[in-house]
Amino acid sequence: MAGMATRQRGRPRSFDRDAALEKATLVFWEHGYETTSVADLTRAIGIGAPSLYAAFGDKKALFGEVVEAYAERYGSFGARALAEEPTARAGMARLLRESAAEFTDPAHPFGCLMIAAAINCGTPEVEQALRERRQATLDAFESRIRADIAAGLLPPSTDARALARFSGGVMQGMSQQARDGATREELEMLAETAMRAWPESTPAGS
Repeated sequence: MAGMATRQRGRPRSFDRDAALEKATLVFWEHGYETTSVADLTRAIGIGAPSLYAAFGDKKALFGEVVEAYAERYGSFGARALAEEPTARAGMARLLRESAAEFTDPAHPFGCLMIAAAINCGTPEVEQALRERRQATLDAFESRIRADIAAGLLPPSTDARALARFSGGVMQGMSQQARDGATREELEMLAETAMRAWPESTPAGS
């Protein structure tokens, strides 16, 4: 009996790590990295600080996991749009259209976590990691545009880097406007207007 009691006391408390990570994601998404405290996180997850540290390490380590989880669950629509559409122009039009829907979805905080969490961030490592994520997005845009130029789907005079940075700026602006209260319809109009700056795609071989 004594051995059984010892084993029972030694069993880890049931802990849904994925559910805890999702709750932490929503807190960071809503408040940003810098202004989110450990107390905010433990309150949202429903565990004490020692349990949080045991499960995730410190706040910075937890945020690193949050960024990965966010990219996989909420942010993957952009890569799919660029990969699945037949042209870079069609891919960007879809990406911005889906951004309008995602950034204003009432099921979670508005905007993009990768953008919102960086505002007023005073932790250099976190700021740098988010900057690198955003740069990787711009690089993906530029790579897709260059592929279309090489394939003759965009004019050879197209400035791939400038067009990629313009598109990234539109996406970042949409995120902030969503947090400021812009509706999905308003962001869709913004996306449509932005696409007018893109050169028209041309059929391959024309």
